Amino acid sequence: MRLEGKVAIITGAGSGQGRAAAIRFCREGANVVVSDVDTAGGEQTVADIAASGGTGQATFVSADVSDEDQVRELAASAASTFGKVDILYNNAGIEGDITPIVRYSLETFRRVLDVNVVGVFLGLKHVLPVMLKQNRGSIINTASIAGLIGSPDIPAYTASKHAVIGLTKSAAIECAGTAVRVNCVCPGLIDSRMLSAIVEGRNTGNAPVPNEKIVDRTPARRLGLASEVASVVAFLASDDASYVTGSAYTVDGGRTTA
Repeated sequence: MRLEGKVAIITGAGSGQGRAAAIRFCREGANVVVSDVDTAGGEQTVADIAASGGTGQATFVSADVSDEDQVRELAASAASTFGKVDILYNNAGIEGDITPIVRYSLETFRRVLDVNVVGVFLGLKHVLPVMLKQNRGSIINTASIAGLIGSPDIPAYTASKHAVIGLTKSAAIECAGTAVRVNCVCPGLIDSRMLSAIVEGRNTGNAPVPNEKIVDRTPARRLGLASEVASVVAFLASDDASYVTGSAYTVDGGRTTA
């Protein structure tokens, strides 16, 4: 119950890592504002939370993180509903096209940056004032190991995740001397729709790639789980991480050390 009584906003919570984090947060006692552009997915997350037996409450607010008005409303809704915002998990993200740079469309490149980078920026811009006024809070941004190393055929995604790490460090420095912390997580190969889309996009017309081949360079020799990323996010959100800020936590089974 490390998060008991805390209020969290989680973007991209309609599936995957966002949903896993929302369920984990509520199990640890937090009240969660679940947000996504996918209304059905967001409402399913709220239903899953209700069925999970957690003590925290959950509510759904539809928001496109690339739209400033909607992000402003999301932050205001959380603050008015629960009276405060203790945690922001900037998790919404898209992979974009799976294709080399020379064939990548400018329109898609800009859309990926709008969601993955501008979305994080807007979350910081509109939630930080609430946290700084309270003089407490924890923000966690979803980056990726693609923000630490190069990766073929996903140039926009890779560029966006490098940018998320930079934004995280800049925000952490700006909040130095306060009780507001900003960190990010860098998941590796997580069993998810996004990973499947990237693998399939790189192997169009070829036989499906077995998991053993996908994890060949991962020391853990398996895919990670969304729940394992959620565990690290819950730690960073909690007071157990009170001296942790400006950090990029890898959750990759050792992939970036191999």
